[in-house]
This record gives sequence, structure tokens and C-alpha cells, in this order.
Amino acid sequence: MATAEPLEICVKAAVGAPDVLGDCPFCQRVLLTLEEKHLPYNAILINFSDKPQWFLEISPEGKVPLLKFDDKWVPDSDVITQIIEEKYPDPSLVTPPEFASVGLKIFFSFVKFLKSKDPNDGSEQALLDELHALDEHLKGHGPYISGENICAADLSLAPKLHHLKVALGHFKSWTIPENLTYVHNYIKLLFSRESFKKTEAAEQYVIAGWAPKVNA
Repeated sequence: MATAEPLEICVKAAVGAPDVLGDCPFCQRVLLTLEEKHLPYNAILINFSDKPQWFLEISPEGKVPLLKFDDKWVPDSDVITQIIEEKYPDPSLVTPPEFASVGLKIFFSFVKFLKSKDPNDGSEQALLDELHALDEHLKGHGPYISGENICAADLSLAPKLHHLKVALGHFKSWTIPENLTYVHNYIKLLFSRESFKKTEAAEQYVIAGWAPKVNA
């Protein structure tokens, strides 16, 4: 089932460049979902340093992404991607329930390590443990989380791995260990998809987005 009218989606504009797609991984997750389902959409860029009044009226907390369904603006990437899947089931991006938690803690572990000022607080090891677990999963089930075909869990993880790679490389000169070969292959696979190339934030904007949080 195709949609004739393009869907409207509010996403973050780049820091210091209000006409360029910004660095929000949750926005990219929704854009990836729309791209993989070949759904037309209009991305409305929201400048976070000067949020327009009409936007604050539909999103009092000032959060993105927001997608318009049946004249109603819906927040939260979890909810949005679920509605997209229900309304436009083909091609299916459903994650098998037994794989739903794969990679789920990576983003949280990455943020904790990124913001950490104490090299002995265990945050680096916690992230490594999560990446090792992902590597083991991909070794047995890959190349994607649920096998040969991409699913919602991959589209959620792809932007977060992009942020992890760029931000840790820039702020901590840290890279994913070479021995995690399945993770490295997975990242290459995800980042080479047309949908990813069309929706990724440029590295400079990922860095600009994290800078205030790292330096806080």
C-alpha cells in the first residue's frame, strides 16, 4: 500500500546550519524506516536554537521526531515506527521478538562512556561488553540482526553506531576494537545502504551536537 501524499516529518536541523539535516539519531531512525519502505515524505528542519512558535504548539516539549498521521502530530520514534509498520506493512521491517533486545543498551553505554571524565569508572568496559555481545549475536545470526534482511532493530541501531563511531573517535580518539569483525562488517553493511547515505548527518554536525554535552 503506497501513500500518495508525502508524509510530513519534523526533524532536527544541524547545529549552526538550519538548512541542513541535523544529528538526531532518533530522527534518522524514522527517516531510514520511510526510505526502506519507499514512502514519500517532506522533512521539516527544526532549528533547535530558534524553535518556531508553530512547532512549540504541536510539540510543547520541543522534541523531535514528529510525524503527521491523519492530521495528528505523533512524537516518539518507537511509536512512529510502529505506526508506519502497521499502516505500510510492505516490505516488512518487523524485528523477530527474540531479537528485540539485541544491541539495545549500546547507545546508553556509549553516552555514559563519552561523558565520562574518569577512566576507571568501568564505562569503557561496559560499552565493550555490549559490543562483544552484538558481535557474538551477528556471528551466529548475521549479517543483520535477524539474518539476511534488514529489520527495525537494525534501523534503530545504525544511527547510534554512527554517533558512537564519530563522537568517540573525535572526543576520545577511541575506535571499536579490530577483533570485533562481525560488528565492523555490520557497520559497513548498514552505512553503505542507500537509505543510510541519504539520511545520515555529516560528521561535523554529529560532533557539534555532542560538544556541549561532552564539555558540560
